[in-house]
Amino acid sequence: MPAGTERISSNRACHLVQFYADDDALIEHVAGYLADGIEDGEMVVVVATAAHRLAFDASLVARGIDLTSARASGYYVVLDALATMRQFVVADWPDAAGFEATVGALIRQAHRTGRPVRAYGEMVALLWDEGHVNAAIELEGLWNALAGELPFSLFCAYPTEAVSGEDHLDAFTEVCRLHTAVVGEPAVAASAADELPENDYVWVTIV
Repeated sequence: MPAGTERISSNRACHLVQFYADDDALIEHVAGYLADGIEDGEMVVVVATAAHRLAFDASLVARGIDLTSARASGYYVVLDALATMRQFVVADWPDAAGFEATVGALIRQAHRTGRPVRAYGEMVALLWDEGHVNAAIELEGLWNALAGELPFSLFCAYPTEAVSGEDHLDAFTEVCRLHTAVVGEPAVAASAADELPENDYVWVTIV
């Protein structure tokens, strides 16, 4: 397990993941990540549940972000996670072609503006919560394949309670392997965290 915590700029192309014990911790990190993108003139894409979208918006407004202007300019795009997921998940499994036609098309359109692109998504968490753990891992892989073609930053998040436990140890380890960094403190069961291979990831704080 990494001995220290590395601080990196959130606008660096990367694939972040946060395991959060409560929504307050999630909102703090995600809102900071989104605010940095909006303030830097980046294309910001959010795919989240209704409750989280409202919470992110409230936090962004509290930080002084003009969301009305950001939306009107097309630089802040917000989608519903469940509705978006239903467009490409077939028989509880993400279809690669469907993902490309929906999420891929959206990221490519954002990329064509010439601005840096950062995205936040929690469709993987919805799949995991529904018991489709392998499907969530497959979706992480589709995101990585897209990032291999286009440079953009991606932030994912999972509730700690959902991923903790010995039953999910292998899947949890694979999720960490598919990301470049874990945001915040390692809020996972110690038994699970101790099993992670060293140097496969780093703990980071968004700045």
